[in-house]
Amino acid sequence: MQNVLPLLAALAAYLIGSLSFAVIVSRAMGLSDPRSYGSGNPGATNVLRSGNKAAAILTLIFDALKGYLPVLAVHLWGAPHGLEEGTMALVGVAAFLGHLWPVFFHFQGGKGVATAAGVIFGLNPLLGVATLATWLIIAFFTRYSSLAAIVSAAFAPMYQLLIWEAGPTALALIIMGLLLVWRHQANIRKLLAGTESKFGEKAAGAAPAPGTSKKHPHGTGPRPAGHSHHHPARKK
Repeated sequence: MQNVLPLLAALAAYLIGSLSFAVIVSRAMGLSDPRSYGSGNPGATNVLRSGNKAAAILTLIFDALKGYLPVLAVHLWGAPHGLEEGTMALVGVAAFLGHLWPVFFHFQGGKGVATAAGVIFGLNPLLGVATLATWLIIAFFTRYSSLAAIVSAAFAPMYQLLIWEAGPTALALIIMGLLLVWRHQANIRKLLAGTESKFGEKAAGAAPAPGTSKKHPHGTGPRPAGHSHHHPARKK
């Protein structure tokens, strides 16, 4: 039974990771599907391009938590069942893969930056702080979220190997880092061409979802002859 537990934990983590909160939050708040504008990526950065900061923040928090909580659960309750660092790393990668290829959303997922950050904080909180600091520094000076993510993905396993040790955690970081850079191929091409969107820029087409836009005050029916949108000014 103990041989099956790591696989069951990984399956549960994958299903949690498959919850695409960019889409869920956007639908709940009446916004367009984030896969339909900007980079087309269902993640917090693209949701921010809708102009709705609250939706972006909620997406960021929930995407990070779905990587952090499964790893934390194994850390807190796994030891009595023989689930230790190896299972924590496996569960973290599984949650990350769920975000990339979510079973609930036709396997069309995001790039995994926030989820990977959550996994890293779960595996090694100090490493999480170092990786987050790296992201913030690159993002602050360049205004490119994608470049900050790529650099952080490269540095995270290096920090682990240089400061701490090799092992399951380092292997998980390498796997996530390679996949994260691979998912940013289009961004890398845009960065090289100088056409990449900077952090916070609003994307075209990021309008409210159909049915949520405001209607003209006169309704949508036929207008009487001679009707104009320009009304005479009222006399004082």
